[in-house]
Order: sequence, then C-alpha cells, then structure tokens
Amino acid sequence: MNRLLFLGLLTYLIALLGLASLNGGILALTIPLLIFIGASLLYGPEQPNISISRHLSTDRAKENALVQVTLTVTNEGGRLELVHIKDAPPRKLALIEGETDVLTTLNPGDTVTLEYTLQGQRGRYQFGNVFVRAADYFRLFKRDFSLEADSADSLVDLFIYPEVFRIQRIPIRPRQTKAYAGPIPARLGGTGIDFFGVRNYQPGDPLRRINWRANARHDGAFFTNEFEQERVADVGIILDARQRSNIQVGDESLFEYTIQAAATLAASFLGDGNRVGLLRYGDFLDWTVPGYGRIQQERILQSLARAQTGDSLVFDQLENLPARLFPAKSQLVLVSPMVMDDAPFLPRLLARGYSLLVISPDPVSFEAGLLEKSELVATAVRIARIERALLISKLRQAGIQVFDWDVRIPFDRALGANMAYMRPVIHSSMSILT
Repeated sequence: MNRLLFLGLLTYLIALLGLASLNGGILALTIPLLIFIGASLLYGPEQPNISISRHLSTDRAKENALVQVTLTVTNEGGRLELVHIKDAPPRKLALIEGETDVLTTLNPGDTVTLEYTLQGQRGRYQFGNVFVRAADYFRLFKRDFSLEADSADSLVDLFIYPEVFRIQRIPIRPRQTKAYAGPIPARLGGTGIDFFGVRNYQPGDPLRRINWRANARHDGAFFTNEFEQERVADVGIILDARQRSNIQVGDESLFEYTIQAAATLAASFLGDGNRVGLLRYGDFLDWTVPGYGRIQQERILQSLARAQTGDSLVFDQLENLPARLFPAKSQLVLVSPMVMDDAPFLPRLLARGYSLLVISPDPVSFEAGLLEKSELVATAVRIARIERALLISKLRQAGIQVFDWDVRIPFDRALGANMAYMRPVIHSSMSILT
C-alpha cells in the first residue's frame, strides 16, 4: 500500500476514534502525523528537470573486449531531496565492474556520474532510456519517469564484431576479372610476375624482357617475354543462416564459427583490393552491396554482428538463392555447414558462369565433441561422416573447391594447413572487364 495513503487512513481513523470517545489525548496523536504529512508535502519533489549524456569508450568492439560506459546526469531544475538513477544496459552484456544505479541528493546544477564496464559476445546492442525516481526523504511522494533520448549520446548502438583471423591469401580464379591491378592471375599477357608467353618485339619494350634464346633460333626476328597480368575481381560471400543447416548444443552454436569464417574471408578479400559483397541467406535476405576497402569491411562486419539464424519456407532450399545479385562470372564463396539436398543446386552456379568456393564448418565433429560418449553416438557419428564425405566428394567432382573445416581447430590454422589442397579450378573465358 502507498505510504501516503496508509498515513492518511491512519490519521483519519485516529481522529474518528478521538471524536467518538471525546478523548483529547487520542486526538492529539494526530498532530505528529499531520506534521509528518505536511513536511512531506512541503519538501516533496518537483517536476525534475534533468539532462543526461552517455558516452561509450568505443561503439565498435571485438568479442569479449571491455567497453566502459560513462553516464552523466545533471540537475537543471530545483533541489531533489532523494533521487534514484538507474541505467539499464542490454541484458546480454555482462557487468564486469562498477554500478549501474545510484541513490543521491541533487542540488540545482549538481552532476552525478556513473561509470561501469561491460563485456559481451557478438551482436548489436542498443542502450535505451534511463530510469529516474525522485522522492522526499520520507518517501511519501515520488515521481517515476524515464528520460527521453534528447541527444545522440542517449541512445547508442554498440556493435560487437566477430573475431577476424589473419590468413594466407586464398587462391581463387574467377572467370572474369576487373581492370585494376591485384593478386588474381588474369590469363592475359602484360606486366606481372609469372611467365606467360613470348610475342614479337614491339618498339618501346624493355631490353631486359627480350628473349635472346628465341632470337638466336630465328634470324631477323626479335621476341619479348610476356608475364601474366594480375587483377582484382568481384567476390560474393554467401552466409548460410538457415536454422536447419546450423547446430546448437546448449550455449554452443555452430553458427558462430560460420560467422567467424565469413568475417575472416571478407577481410582477406578486401585486403587484396577485391570488390566484395555479402548475402545473408536465412529467414530473409540481407544484401550488402559490393564495395571496396575499410568502409565496406565495416558494413559487412555490422551485418555479421546482427546476423541470426532463422527458418523460412521460401529460403529453406538453396535453389531459391538469388544468384543474379552477384556480377556475372564473379567468384562466389559459400560459407555453410551444408545439408545433403544442397548438392544438386551448387553445380548450377558453375553452369551460370560463376566460380564457386565452399567453406564448410563440419557439423559432425562439432556435435560429436559436445555429446556424451556412447556406442550409439559413435555409430551415428560414423554414419554422418560417411554422408558428409559423399556430399563433399560430389561437389569436388563437379569442379567446386571445398574446404571441410573441423571447427575444433582455429580457422587460420586449419586453412593454412590445407592451403596446398585448395588449388582453384581454372575455368575458360577469362577476360578483363573494362
């Protein structure tokens, strides 16, 4: 029951009893209560006039990094005898140090500061309004309100990005490259590192490129060495966010490893100068338009930070993948644990002119490592491994690069150990897109 209501009823009952019994002593008992209520009315809280600002040490952080939050509250109105200020950080962020609320008195112009440290996993987190309760010392009168977002600092988005590994350059050979210099062999003669062929000497060719042995075999003719040009290309990363293809056991989710691989691949391809786009394929489509450089990497990491698995009747199968979003004859990279009914669709991407690389976190080893050991589990694991080996064999026979990643090994180490086996399939019809 409200304290003020209780005291009011108590005063009324005592006064009624004193009048009924004509006893002045009982009536006198109401005087302290009336003084108590009157003082609360006199010193009760006015309509608070408070400004608030929130500052984060960073709004872009890595997983498990510490983020310090500073909340500053200033009283721009009258005196507040008792005020409770409580910030409400996102629930999924763990409070490591500090306090998120304070009980204090604020005179006009006074400022109180809250500092605390948070830590969390991958995701996008939004800080909302701040709860404030103003009351008198006796807490008979109180006002509760939530501070409005009156500035950009009051509502803050914190992005926690997935871990990005440093990896060796992944060999890819799309059927078409772009006109800018890069690391991908373009199957065209020109300036480069690797020997490509010999052609007739043309005025202006450097003397150091003349092939003297060929000249000696042909009287009156001069030949020049040519090297293979290296260019950049369009790379499209497809992130499989379907619930049916990802496994979760307790708090462990295979999807987090899929996210790590996609983030690492995007950083690697962008670092080589390629134009990279990202398509999240799950309960809906989230398309990050292809771009270059650090700004594009930031866009992709933000998309990956928001990524969640989901189900959809439309996007349950890979056959509904909108491949036309990607430039023609570009390099596609599918990051997916894969299921058996994905096998018939993937070779169709090759038929449409795309080159395809599949990075597949192994769901069998992931789930087997989290289950209790038993004969039944061992038998199920053997059957699942045979099915997965058959799926990967079919894809490789179709000319698709497949990297089967045992997620118990960090992505950079696993990829480096298997780089020699990831030779790209060389397709014909390579040309320069001008």
